[in-house]
Amino acid sequence: MRYLTAGESHGPQLTTIIEGLPAGMPLTTEDINTELLRRQKGHGRGRRMQIEKDLVQMTGGIRHGYTLGSPVSLIVQNNDWKHWTKIMGQDPINSDEEEEIKRKITRPRPGHADLNGAMKYGHRDMRNVLERSSARETTVRVAAGAVAKKLLALLGIQVASHVVEIGGVQSKVHTYNSLKEVQEITEASPVRCLDKEAEQEMMKAIDDAKNNGDSIGGIVEVIVEGMPAGVGSYVHYDRKLDAKIAGAIVSINAFKGVEFGIGFEAARKPGSEVHDEIIWEKEVGYSRKTNRLGGFEGGMTTGMPIIVRGVMKPIPTLYKPLQSVDIETKEPFAASIERSDSCAVPAAAVVAESVVAWELASALVEQFYSDRFETLKQTIDQQRQYAREF
Repeated sequence: MRYLTAGESHGPQLTTIIEGLPAGMPLTTEDINTELLRRQKGHGRGRRMQIEKDLVQMTGGIRHGYTLGSPVSLIVQNNDWKHWTKIMGQDPINSDEEEEIKRKITRPRPGHADLNGAMKYGHRDMRNVLERSSARETTVRVAAGAVAKKLLALLGIQVASHVVEIGGVQSKVHTYNSLKEVQEITEASPVRCLDKEAEQEMMKAIDDAKNNGDSIGGIVEVIVEGMPAGVGSYVHYDRKLDAKIAGAIVSINAFKGVEFGIGFEAARKPGSEVHDEIIWEKEVGYSRKTNRLGGFEGGMTTGMPIIVRGVMKPIPTLYKPLQSVDIETKEPFAASIERSDSCAVPAAAVVAESVVAWELASALVEQFYSDRFETLKQTIDQQRQYAREF
């Protein structure tokens, strides 16, 4: 299973095409629009989220609420396109109007793809880079993730996320009764945090950063329950499922690190306080006394909850811009300012859910017979029974 995305931040639309979904899987626009709306929320979002009303159009691969087994095409329109039709138009322009409408960008922003991308592709106008490297592209990654989450939910696998840190303010609440409880609390929180006291401090930190023309980052945690044991493989590096998830997390704009379970804390502990003891019960089969390894051993799922965290750096677009160099004159200047958020960590938690869900769904489709959804579900149910009786 794979997907491609296309489109620019201020272009007419964003598109994703998904290949490899089983036929006969229920899927509606509401399944996707719910996730798109979640991505747009969060304290610290900028004016762009007030302009856009992200709604999906299904243009292929779906009939009467069910997948056909053919590629699924999804489109999200950019409402802001109407203000950028000349600047971002696809048709050639004449020399007389070139400078008027292009708003040429020659001052790269530190921390962005601007300079490296311009050098790589030979662009003298770095708008050609920033339009595609923008986090606006995560809109259709969330759309693809929504499809993956629907597949997982139909297989009895639930995904949730929460924010554990923003700008140095840490949540002190890490326990929960169920993923449903996590979902309910975080959906009601402007920063998707389980800790109400920390929530207020996080919001203040975001407001302070905004008032100072600055930005702040944080850490998000994704939790998955219900994955069967033995998904992934130890036999080769590129078949390890935790490695694929790690790659997916750091592929999100501004994400710079990832950990599973107790993560980097394992470096400071003896093995007896890191590895999870194995137990067996007739009703559930094999499980672990603890879950310090975050649901993975040897690149494969253990059947325990998957716990993965990602760290997001502060957004590099600042309203008090850092020094840069104009690529035309080579003179120092303050970097260009583009409309941006002061903090996008709450929204990034939703994106992280999406990319994790995609990797899990993709692994299931790859490992088990998946031409028909009904057969995929039966096969995974059989795998769960097999693991209990092994």
